Amino acid sequence: MTTALITGSTAGIGAAFARRLSADGHNLVLVARDTKRLREQATELHDRHGIEAEVLTADLATDEGIEAVATRLADRRNPVDLLVNNAGFGNKGRFLDVSMADELTMLKVHCEAVLRLTAAATEAMRERGRGGVVNVASVAAFVPRGTYGASKAWVVQFTQGAAKDLAGSGVRLMALCPGFVRTEFHQRAGMGTDNIPGWMWLDADKLVAAALSDLARGKSLSIPDARYKALMGIVKVTPRGLLGGITSRTGRKYGPQ
Repeated sequence: MTTALITGSTAGIGAAFARRLSADGHNLVLVARDTKRLREQATELHDRHGIEAEVLTADLATDEGIEAVATRLADRRNPVDLLVNNAGFGNKGRFLDVSMADELTMLKVHCEAVLRLTAAATEAMRERGRGGVVNVASVAAFVPRGTYGASKAWVVQFTQGAAKDLAGSGVRLMALCPGFVRTEFHQRAGMGTDNIPGWMWLDADKLVAAALSDLARGKSLSIPDARYKALMGIVKVTPRGLLGGITSRTGRKYGPQ
C-alpha cells in the first residue's frame, strides 16, 4: 500500500486530498499545526477507509517544522510515495500595508518549505525509481499581484524546472494552479469574498480529482477547470500593465486554500 504525505491537511484543498487518497486506499501522513484537528482527521479517515493515518504536527513557518517533515520524507524504511505541498496562507492588504515579518513568513511557507520538502521527497523517490509531488500554487502565479502571487509564481517555475531535471527518473512533479476554492482560506486571512462572482468558485473535491488525473497523465502544470483555463488563456495575451490595474481593483488575493 502506498503512502501520501499532505501538508496543511486539516482544511480546504489539503483535506480534500486526504479524503480522496484515503478513499483510494493510500495510507497517509497528515501534517498541520493543530494536533487536535490532525488526530480527529486521522481517526475519521482510518475508521471510514481502513487506512493508516500518521499524525505529524509541524509549523512550516519554522526551521524546526520544515526539518521534521523533511526527515519523515527522507525515511527509507517508511517511504512516502506522494507528497502534496499544500500548506499556505494569504495576507490581507497591499504591499507595505502588510508587516515585513508576515511577508517573510509567507516566503518561508510558500517557497523555502516547498523547496526543502520537495528535495527531501524526490531524493528518496529517485532512488526507488518512482514517486510524485504535487505543489499547490494558484492562478495568482500568472498575474502581477503582490507577494502571494509572486510566491506562487516561484512554485510554478520551480516545479516545472525540477520536473524537467527529473524526467526519466520515474518521479513526477506537478504544480497545481486552482482559482477560488470554497475553503477556510479567505476567512482565516480576514478577506471578504462578496465581490467574487459565483461562477468563479470551485469545489475542492472535484479540483483534487482533476489534479490527480493530470498527475497520472504526466502533466507538470494543472489548471483543473475549463473556466480558469480560458481565463489564463486571456491573461497570456493581455498586457501586463493592464493586468496590474485589473488585479489592483479586484483585490490582493487570487487562489486556493
